[in-house]
Amino acid sequence: MTEGSEKKSLNFIEQVVEKDLKEGKNGGKVQTRFPPEPNGYLHIGHAKAICLDFGIAQKYGGVCNLRFDDTNPTKEDMEYVEAIKEDIQWLGFQWGNEYYASDYFQQLWDFAIRLIKEGKAYVDEQTSEEIAAQKGTPTQPGTESPYRNRPMEESLELFQKMNSGEIEEGKMVLRAKIDMANPNMHFRDPIIYRVVKTPHHRTGDKWKAYPMYDFAHGQSDYFEGVTHSLCTLEFVVHRPLYDLFVDWVKDGKDLDDNRPHQYEFNKLNLNYTLMSKRNLLILVKEGLVDGWDDPRMPTLCAFRRRGYSPESIRNFINKIGYTTYDALNDFALLESAVREDLNARATRVSAVLNPVKLVLTNYPEDRVEVMEAINNPEDPDSPTHTIEFSRELWIEREDFMENAPKKYFRMTPGQEVRLKNAYIVKCTGCRKDENGNVVEVYAEYDPNTKSGMPEANRKVKGTLHWVSCAHCLKAEVRLYDRLWKVENPRDEMAAIREAKNCSALEAMKEMINPDSLKVLKECYVEKFLADAKPLDYLQFQRIGYFNVDKDSTPAHLVFNRTVSLRDTWSKINK
Repeated sequence: MTEGSEKKSLNFIEQVVEKDLKEGKNGGKVQTRFPPEPNGYLHIGHAKAICLDFGIAQKYGGVCNLRFDDTNPTKEDMEYVEAIKEDIQWLGFQWGNEYYASDYFQQLWDFAIRLIKEGKAYVDEQTSEEIAAQKGTPTQPGTESPYRNRPMEESLELFQKMNSGEIEEGKMVLRAKIDMANPNMHFRDPIIYRVVKTPHHRTGDKWKAYPMYDFAHGQSDYFEGVTHSLCTLEFVVHRPLYDLFVDWVKDGKDLDDNRPHQYEFNKLNLNYTLMSKRNLLILVKEGLVDGWDDPRMPTLCAFRRRGYSPESIRNFINKIGYTTYDALNDFALLESAVREDLNARATRVSAVLNPVKLVLTNYPEDRVEVMEAINNPEDPDSPTHTIEFSRELWIEREDFMENAPKKYFRMTPGQEVRLKNAYIVKCTGCRKDENGNVVEVYAEYDPNTKSGMPEANRKVKGTLHWVSCAHCLKAEVRLYDRLWKVENPRDEMAAIREAKNCSALEAMKEMINPDSLKVLKECYVEKFLADAKPLDYLQFQRIGYFNVDKDSTPAHLVFNRTVSLRDTWSKINK
């Protein structure tokens, strides 16, 4: 690859970093941060930010710190802190240092005090509705608060009371005094502190006044020495305020090129997916899903439980890339990345999900053969495992048809098929119950066609998987599919709520895919899976990719379908 072509392959953030390094900015240092709020579990959208924040640091010999944006104690919990750390590590990344915005509460408080003394902040006693009404519009200037020019001493006293517990929530806020006529609405005296009396998960009752995100974020970057602060596109309009607060907090220091700079990239948007934490919380609390890690959820813990590999998620994010404009990505592209990755790593096993018994009438009743099965034919060094073969086998009910059409190449009377890793057999008929349901299928095997024998090369058009009735394990199999039946659930939910004047929960119930989970309790898998564990990657031959669910026990095996072998949604929706 030439130098020029290599440069073209860089995303725009990498181009910025390389330019900064070439120019010697930040002392030749690269430092990023991943700043999640611990108010829920990370979802697939966060994975894009994780891969960028940590990936940039890795690529350029820098460090990425983990900083929890814990400035709203009403929604935050240590449960989420631990879950976030687990998800980051599962994706394959490790942070340099672990920080919290609450580490800087004293510094931020002192900074706010300084702004009041400098005439750059004041305590406002208006209601949130009054403040919003005075903001104006992007084309019309706002109206100054009647408290904007209150004496500095009075604001200092009231600000102290905001934090002492004497002021009730919603009664007072601290606002930065900037410019009520600025075309950027975020400059129109933004709120920088509010009263919250809920105990904090780290600081307890020490603080009653808490900084707003815009006030804490840039200053935290500055305190930590972040060089490249990477955010999603909705923060473009926040960037001037970010820069202003950094200018204010440095208090006249000449930072030159040693200051944090914010850069924005596009969010990860997927069709058939709803990623708002607020809406995900509704799904969990109302029991529409089985917790945050329900395999139908877009959370990283859900993808992990479902059987997605971290490599597949990273590969998917690498494929879609980073731009400065929003786009809607096809969920099928994520599934394609999963199939590609699991095809290379998954162990092939036999499982029958909708069983009917196949009896080989000419096979000795007491005979059992042990067949060799390759764990992964994609890997030339892959080991093998054994599977028992006997007179009575389970096959898929869909693999037999008594009166089959001409191009049906599976089991039907008078037709030969191969049983994978075993023999060629010819179907001779079936037995039905009183309701006409097939209960047994009969066939005769050709003893000269065992895999590896000379006659085994005889051409037959169908190959079926199977398990021995006497040498298999019963299992529950959960077939997961997309949770939503509409392509854009966010917009559809808004339309339903407006048309019917209903709650988000009621709108969600209308959009949920009724076939998003099918539980099959009468399945059979080969004995090799007795010791399979969660996070083992499996391919049920001819069916799809699966893994062991956390609910699984030796006495009750449970498997989740990760993804089918082929994309079925594209055909359904054409």
